[in-house]
Amino acid sequence: MLYVLVNPLASNGKAEENVQEAVKNFKCADFKQLSLIDLDVKTLIESTTAEDNIVILGGDGTLNRFANDTADIDFNCPVYLYKSGTGNDFMKDVEDKVENDMVLINEYLKDLPIITVKGKSYRFVNGIGYGIDGMCCEVADKMRAAGKENISYAGISIKLLIHGYKCPNAKITVDGKVYNFKKVWLASGMKGRYYGGGMNIAPSQDRTSGKLTSAVIHNSGKLKTLLVFPKLFKGEHVKHTKMFTAIEGRKITVEFSHPMALQIDGETVLDVSSYTIKSPVKVKA
Repeated sequence: MLYVLVNPLASNGKAEENVQEAVKNFKCADFKQLSLIDLDVKTLIESTTAEDNIVILGGDGTLNRFANDTADIDFNCPVYLYKSGTGNDFMKDVEDKVENDMVLINEYLKDLPIITVKGKSYRFVNGIGYGIDGMCCEVADKMRAAGKENISYAGISIKLLIHGYKCPNAKITVDGKVYNFKKVWLASGMKGRYYGGGMNIAPSQDRTSGKLTSAVIHNSGKLKTLLVFPKLFKGEHVKHTKMFTAIEGRKITVEFSHPMALQIDGETVLDVSSYTIKSPVKVKA
């Protein structure tokens, strides 16, 4: 049996339109379409056999929820993600594995890093945005709740850069070593290279390495940051070494001087003072 799991809220409510295109990738006459909103994913996974296939229609937020709902479960059958999100940052990161807008994700659901924030722990697939990127998601959530569509995260970010964002200072601890940064625009923690709808914030990050990257933009004024911001999409911001720092490690803790919004694979957590991310993978010397 082919199970088609759809997040009807993904891609501004248009993910369901991709069902027939996704099914074309499988040689089967029948399939069962299920909504992820009220689905007991764990029970479904445990009921499958090697002859079954699962395809998920959604974006990064959908993949994040699926990864958390199926944590520590052994998959009996192949699980695929079909491109049906708004940002599709995971798809960009593994684009060499994507065929016909679909990718096998079983291997990518193993050994995911964990973020601990406000006393709770979650797995994440792409990355953590803390600072202006978290605030951007906070604003976007309010716009979406007000019924707005076609929200531009880049546009929101630029407006916040000009007015509304107050830079905190940050203390970042990576594998026991402490770094202090002033005037921080963002302090992200990355499993992949992309987040925020195509921003290549950590170009050197390898999601298969077992390491995580703390990507920090800091110690720069509004004008300089505005000029560099468009370069994030191509990863060219790394050339600006006076304002960009990338630190690799297995355990990263970020503490801001005042609480701010944080996003986990696009899902917003408000009033965060600190977070810790940790990779469960032992890195070979």
